[in-house]
Amino acid sequence: MQKRNTLKLIAACAMLMGASSAFSQEVIKIANIVELSGGGASAGTNFKNGVELAVKEINASGGILGKKIQTITSDTQSNPGVAKGLTQKAVDDDVFAIFGPVFSGSIMVSMAESRKAEIPNFTGGEAASITTQGNPYIFRTSFTQATAMPKVARYMSEQAKLKNIAIIYVNNDFGKGGLDMIKKALANSSTKIAAEISTDAGQVDFSAAVLKAKQSNADGVFVYTNEEESARALRELRKQGWNKPIVGETTLTGQKVIELAGEAANGAVAHVGLTVDAPIPAVRAFRAKFEREYKYISDHNGMKGYSGIYTLKAAIEKVGKLDRKAVANALHSLVVTTDKEPGILMNVAFDQNGDLDRESFLVEVKNGKQEVVATLPPLNPIVVNKPAAAAKPAAPAKK
Repeated sequence: MQKRNTLKLIAACAMLMGASSAFSQEVIKIANIVELSGGGASAGTNFKNGVELAVKEINASGGILGKKIQTITSDTQSNPGVAKGLTQKAVDDDVFAIFGPVFSGSIMVSMAESRKAEIPNFTGGEAASITTQGNPYIFRTSFTQATAMPKVARYMSEQAKLKNIAIIYVNNDFGKGGLDMIKKALANSSTKIAAEISTDAGQVDFSAAVLKAKQSNADGVFVYTNEEESARALRELRKQGWNKPIVGETTLTGQKVIELAGEAANGAVAHVGLTVDAPIPAVRAFRAKFEREYKYISDHNGMKGYSGIYTLKAAIEKVGKLDRKAVANALHSLVVTTDKEPGILMNVAFDQNGDLDRESFLVEVKNGKQEVVATLPPLNPIVVNKPAAAAKPAAPAKK
């Protein structure tokens, strides 16, 4: 009996040691699971570079809680099935956190694996459905569509005063989620939808889509596709003589889109959650550091990866120990400000779903560059929890 109890005790200890191995490592292992080839190569490469730049800086300053970060980068090939397999491998490697994938369709599939393993998972995906499934381990590095679309809808109806629009969208989780949210945001506005035009991920020829937009007689077009398709759509719109407003969200006016579309991008207007052209000192400093490191200008995806690492750093330091579950819990009410953590780039607050809120921007492409034309406030004021003031000592009693 005593021998049997001893064996049970040894087995229990072994299980406990295995469960806590991620927390006793000499380094903090992070899996960077991103799109380095296929249709998402531009987004994934920028995200990866942003992650690695932040890791380099943090390691140079002593790491997190005295431990250095080690990244393991893998290519999803822009394939959800591959993303899921790589996430399972990251779980087997006992990483502390996972960054990526960026594409909504991939994270929708892969996040089930990180959830089962209780590993915090940061994504650049914007589909609203990512954070509506009750997954306590998923966190955004960008706005959800439910946050972004009301802002762009307000611009189209109140500032641009468009009576109706044609919507060109990509037929995947990202595009369909965006379509649903922009329709919801416009439902009670003065702007009506003249046409909904579906396109495929990776589509090369946008001539038919643009022709349908023209035939709808819409006052403007709202383009919601991935980066490379956005550039093709812009070129085709200009080719067919479209001279009405072209409006979009973050993916319409990104740096890569501007480079690919050339002069066709000029005049495009978009609401963006992040832009390296924002008139904010921390953002301008990031742009310069990224360009020195990689010899090109980052887009919003680079900012997502970079600020995401600093978000994880802030959460770990708030908890004070390498405990994945405790860090995930802390992230659900986390407020990070640039005075405490400059790497966060902009003051940010996370809610109970893993969604974030912060300032954002309205940009217009002019002469091949993004120009910020308005800074938009967070949907909700970001309240910084300050420590309570120490109680004053009671006045001595009078005799």
